[in-house]
Amino acid sequence: MRYVGRAMLFAGVMCFATLGFAQRPAGGMGRPSGVGAPSNVGRPSDVGPSGTGPSANANGHSSSAVGAKSPTTLLSDNKNLNTALTNALAKSGITVSDLQSTCSPFKNLGQCIAALHVSKNLGISFDELRDKMLAPKGSLGKAIQQVDPNVKAKAESKKANKQANQDIKEAQSES
Repeated sequence: MRYVGRAMLFAGVMCFATLGFAQRPAGGMGRPSGVGAPSNVGRPSDVGPSGTGPSANANGHSSSAVGAKSPTTLLSDNKNLNTALTNALAKSGITVSDLQSTCSPFKNLGQCIAALHVSKNLGISFDELRDKMLAPKGSLGKAIQQVDPNVKAKAESKKANKQANQDIKEAQSES
């Protein structure tokens, strides 16, 4: 009788534990939603193509100058970021007279910076690349493929996103 009671208790505990895990994505793997920062915080994803949003400090406030805001808002609100990012691009050989207006059509700053890098890296028109990116269902990779079908679009997109991440990180540390 004593073992039956323990077996019933064990079965009950396992049942409730299983229910708790079933409510999480991937069968309980990973953190619950809303807890902690995602592992890719700080990528141009915060401001770029595959983002999840800004990081938060211990008080829950955004610790990043770059978040879910539009490029126009970000750059007009933070003149230091605008200047630092323009300087970071110049080090890469990318000259932009007015970063705020150049990036205004984009959904986020990372997309714009990555597109500027692709334009420079491949010697293709930024305006043409931008127009194809901003078309319905457009993306950086698709735009690259449309502008130059002979290029490895995925590799070039990855390279440009890495460069954009570096520029944004550098600009954030200076601003």
